[in-house]
Amino acid sequence: MSTISEAITAQMKEAMKAKDKVRLEALRAIKKVIIEAKTAKTANDELNDADIQKIIAKLAKQSNDSAKIYREQNREDLAEVEEAQAAVMDSFLPEPLSEEKIEEVVKQIIQKIGATSMADMGKVMGLASKEMAGQADGKVISGFVKKLLS
Repeated sequence: MSTISEAITAQMKEAMKAKDKVRLEALRAIKKVIIEAKTAKTANDELNDADIQKIIAKLAKQSNDSAKIYREQNREDLAEVEEAQAAVMDSFLPEPLSEEKIEEVVKQIIQKIGATSMADMGKVMGLASKEMAGQADGKVISGFVKKLLS
């Protein structure tokens, strides 16, 4: 069992004792998706912390998107719940990188592989996405790759 998965289980117990419904609901959602992902994997493959962080990042993005939709529909009560759940999920994710740091990492990758034109964008994006997984949005990374290769 991974350390993030253990932390989620421990925090679920704490949330139950504290009767913190919002936190408990968010943790249960995370745990459910992790179990589903483990079930989908073959017996030889185990979910590592990086896989779990990707799952949590996806769930947090979904919660934030839902909150935005609820706000547009003037449903503040539902938006606040979604945002609170997203905050719980974000607590398991690494600190996001600043735009300056993202640009610096992309520059290093371009130099490392010797990319010179937009034809190399796929190679650069593949490495950059792996290196900054969970710490930077793919759209932001893509923007810097396009800017630096053109």
